[in-house]
Amino acid sequence: MEKVRIDKWLWAARFFKTRSIAKQAIEGGKVHADGQRVKASKEITTGTTLTIRQGWDQVEVEVVALSDQRRGADIARTLYRETDASAARREQTRAERQASNAGIRAERPNKKQRRQIHRFLREQD
Repeated sequence: MEKVRIDKWLWAARFFKTRSIAKQAIEGGKVHADGQRVKASKEITTGTTLTIRQGWDQVEVEVVALSDQRRGADIARTLYRETDASAARREQTRAERQASNAGIRAERPNKKQRRQIHRFLREQD
């Protein structure tokens, strides 16, 4: 296998759960090959550098092997190699997100805390 469609490869490498989701991401401009925006029918070869944006993360990978069949996660990881700069950037942004969310608690107040809130509000009136 010398060439494979980029949407098939992204699906086989488990970046996206379905080919249609991969196609939507490609059409939405979230996938670039060698710095260029591509179409879903673009055929890639080994050595191609892909930039994939998923949620908060942006991953830059080099295509090491080609496949058009979806296999297990262990086999899928052998299809690509993430660049060192990309891994460092992702780790840094993850740490920044964790630090920014460190003081935020998204829990509901318990019974004692609700009573304190009601007492406080009554005193304000």
